[in-house]
Amino acid sequence: MAAPFYRLMSRCSRLSRRTFSLALLHSRSRRWQRVALGLGATLAAVPVSQSQSSSTSLAHEDLIKRAVSLVTDGANTFLSQTTLALIDALTEYTKAVHTLISLQQQYTGLVGHISDKEEDAIWQVIIEARVKSNMYREKYLSFESKWMTAIKVSEMAAEAAYQAGADSASVTAHTHVQLAQTQVAEIKQLALKAEAKLAQVQAEEIHLKRKEEAAVKASKEVANLPAKEEIPEQYLRED
Repeated sequence: MAAPFYRLMSRCSRLSRRTFSLALLHSRSRRWQRVALGLGATLAAVPVSQSQSSSTSLAHEDLIKRAVSLVTDGANTFLSQTTLALIDALTEYTKAVHTLISLQQQYTGLVGHISDKEEDAIWQVIIEARVKSNMYREKYLSFESKWMTAIKVSEMAAEAAYQAGADSASVTAHTHVQLAQTQVAEIKQLALKAEAKLAQVQAEEIHLKRKEEAAVKASKEVANLPAKEEIPEQYLRED
């Protein structure tokens, strides 16, 4: 009696496990679906449930906000780096211009009081300072171009954050843009003032040069005038 009973129970157990496995497999196959995107690209199977479908919209909004926050963070970092680079380049350029101004003023004060050899030596130093100044100018213009791109990217990121409902990220991006623009404007104003001062000094130098050349020309003309003939003294006496 015991042996047939155990054989029956074993068959029932195997049948039960097989039935459960088929039911589980059938249930799983119903819970998965294939999602096709454009150009026939098919993603991996995505599980879908009633609880997920009811909160799909909310989940998408949260994911979009997280994504746009990452965008604004990246834009802010890009803007910070380009702003720092531009400010450093503008500072170096402004210092180079002031050095050139000082050399030009010293040269202007020495015109007419130094030898040709000394004048050539001073001019060599001035030329080197001009080359250095132009190099720093090209450098800051390069960084300025990158900085302006960073400004546009940050403004677009701020607008994207606003549209996505990420108000905090949008406000932060806008504030970052305004701060960067203010800092750069202050430093650039100093550079523009230095350029204006340099132009004034160079104009004074040109005026002084022309004045000196005119004086030299006049002295040469006087030296080339024919000497006055001396009149014998007896002709100058009154009869």
